Amino acid sequence: MSDWVGDDNIALLTDLYELTMAASYFENDMRDQATFDLFIRELPEQRNFLVACGLEQALSYLENLHFTEDHLGYLRSLDLFEDRFLSFLGDLRFTGEVWAVPEGEAIFACEPLVRVTAPLIEAQIVESFLLNCLTFQTMIASKAARLKIACGDREFVDYSLRRDHGVDAALKAARASFVAGAVGTSNVLAGKLYGIPVSGTMAHSYVMAFGDEISAFRAYARQFADRTVLLIDTFDVEEGTRNAVRVAKETEAAGGKVDAVRIDSGDLADLTRSVRKILDEDGLDHVKIVLSGDLDEYRIRRLLEANVPADVFGVGTQLGTSGDAASLGGAYKLVQDSNGPRIKLSAGKATTPGRKQVVRFGDGNDERHDLITLEDEEVAGGRPLLERVMAEGHPTRPPEPLAVLKDRCRRAVTSLPERLLTLEGTPDPYQVRLSSRLRDLVDQMHRSSR
Repeated sequence: MSDWVGDDNIALLTDLYELTMAASYFENDMRDQATFDLFIRELPEQRNFLVACGLEQALSYLENLHFTEDHLGYLRSLDLFEDRFLSFLGDLRFTGEVWAVPEGEAIFACEPLVRVTAPLIEAQIVESFLLNCLTFQTMIASKAARLKIACGDREFVDYSLRRDHGVDAALKAARASFVAGAVGTSNVLAGKLYGIPVSGTMAHSYVMAFGDEISAFRAYARQFADRTVLLIDTFDVEEGTRNAVRVAKETEAAGGKVDAVRIDSGDLADLTRSVRKILDEDGLDHVKIVLSGDLDEYRIRRLLEANVPADVFGVGTQLGTSGDAASLGGAYKLVQDSNGPRIKLSAGKATTPGRKQVVRFGDGNDERHDLITLEDEEVAGGRPLLERVMAEGHPTRPPEPLAVLKDRCRRAVTSLPERLLTLEGTPDPYQVRLSSRLRDLVDQMHRSSR
């Protein structure tokens, strides 16, 4: 078995207590249908909305979930599980139904992002993976959406691969970033797997390896004449710009083109203005300026508010780790089983019972709000968010192209009330309400628990 997470071992990517609970359910013949909601308890401090992401990978996991003989051999070695249960696991497949908010849609705290209904053991055992998959990509997509707000009509690219917390995180960060507004990624594997445009320049080591800057620029431009981006801050930015000008003119004379120059250090505002001036004076107003170096949405906003003439931003650490809000409080809770609705009453962690729908009202205006209803309620005038995406263990439709998710995200975010499109938390948060029937059910279950 590989020490990388892959199709050959992913069934064991779970917390032990999922398996011990499943073993106890099995022993007590608890096989009836159960429904779990996956939701985010509360928005991080500076977030006014989140962007749903990660569903495609979650559905693939559910459809292909199975325990191999190798898995069962390891579980047997723990001396925790009886052979009858391990035999049951060997035959286990996910057979349930999933309703979910489409990827790219804006969501809010306490709204079901995914609703899973399946035999209890199946629904329970998938908890850890679903939380990992969906909350991480939702966190990164939400960060990327903020970068898009800060950039306005400028572009940004995911440069986070070397900073992300693990190799799979780097893949999923590239995907989620693209869904929520990035125009590309430096991550070549993400480009292959997801069809995301790949982008890159050169490292300072490349320039230093040639001994002098202009030789490095000439070599690179000769080899990549149709998509050359030159890194100009290895030594002196203004001298680097003048070298880039010389190489750009030589390249154009030979039928090629220098697309952009990149600055990765120093006073980005002053340097960018100086570089733009040199380029324009030499007739290279078509050459773009790419900025990178510990950027986030706040630094980008300050640069653009100061009218800094940058065209593209490369964002790494702060994007791939969602630096200012590096986790989401995701939860996966039982809300209904064969005995009816279920509720958790723990202080600060109470849940909302029953199978539910989320209905969005007032798209595109300041009266917009969401109403969480019971699934069988008929509510006029709103748009249901949860869609059935899996039935009897199989997706109900093919995976959506990333271009569709990207367009959905753009429409979802731009249609939010203006007060939510800021980088600071708003004192007037988005309203998520419970229907009267759902409120009555909550009240009734609180009373019956006393």
